[in-house]
Amino acid sequence: MTPELMEAGTQALNKHLGLVTSNAGESGGRAASYGRVVEPDQLDVTHGSILYLDDISVSFDGFKALNKLCLNIAVGEMRCIIGPNGAGKTTMMDVITGKTRPDAGTAYFGSTIDLLARRENEIAQIGIGRKFQKPTVFEHLSVFENLELALKADRRARASVFFKLSGEQLDRIGEMLKLIHLKGQAQRTAGLLSHGQKQWLEIGMLLMQDPKLLLLDEPVAGMTDEETERTAELFLSLEGAHSLVVVEHDMKFINELTTRGANANRKRVTVLHEGSVLAEGTLADVQANDKVVEVYLGR
Repeated sequence: MTPELMEAGTQALNKHLGLVTSNAGESGGRAASYGRVVEPDQLDVTHGSILYLDDISVSFDGFKALNKLCLNIAVGEMRCIIGPNGAGKTTMMDVITGKTRPDAGTAYFGSTIDLLARRENEIAQIGIGRKFQKPTVFEHLSVFENLELALKADRRARASVFFKLSGEQLDRIGEMLKLIHLKGQAQRTAGLLSHGQKQWLEIGMLLMQDPKLLLLDEPVAGMTDEETERTAELFLSLEGAHSLVVVEHDMKFINELTTRGANANRKRVTVLHEGSVLAEGTLADVQANDKVVEVYLGR
């Protein structure tokens, strides 16, 4: 059970009074603090975690895609999720982003935002970005124009007609082009990019929206070795500033992410199987786990 649920009584009282308070003070955020007021849509991570999934279950025509799944992602953490096909990885991300409603369980973004009470567009607006396996970019527009469209801005008709990039926004696009290894491709039509470059562009478009949590589904599938290495460097550069959940089958890529950067060799890997967490720990831990070897690694 999450700290949020453990303090359900306090939260209910605060809601009745028109206030939502953050958890702070004692270790783990278990003691409520009345030192500040948190707005309903404001992400509160004073307790140290950005995502809670508790006992999430999803069934499709009798098949349990998720079976009492529990997951806890820390602020600024890069968590790698592995597992065989059908383990529930995509369904898990569908639940987090509001695409699928679970049969049971709870899902919280920080300590105050109930994801199960939000629609897909609302979840995207509050700071959760998702990248699907197949890149989705505006292929007939330039790389620069793709990033420009992804900027957080008023998109109503009148505002769009008179919209003009500020110097700060131009600088931000320039910085993003450098970050995603496309600085020399700014005016190139996106449809002419390689598969890997399109993946980077889509990641850049997500980052332009200032997400706090990024969900990345098989981001290096179909990439060359060089592109895979550059993608690892990109993700490692985001660590700390963003929380990342990376679903991937490429164990070499997982090794790059978990043995380099901040907290190297202490990063956690979660193994899903039949909709539940089969094992969790460092990459070395899960690779040495007999059950993981049996159902996934195949050695």
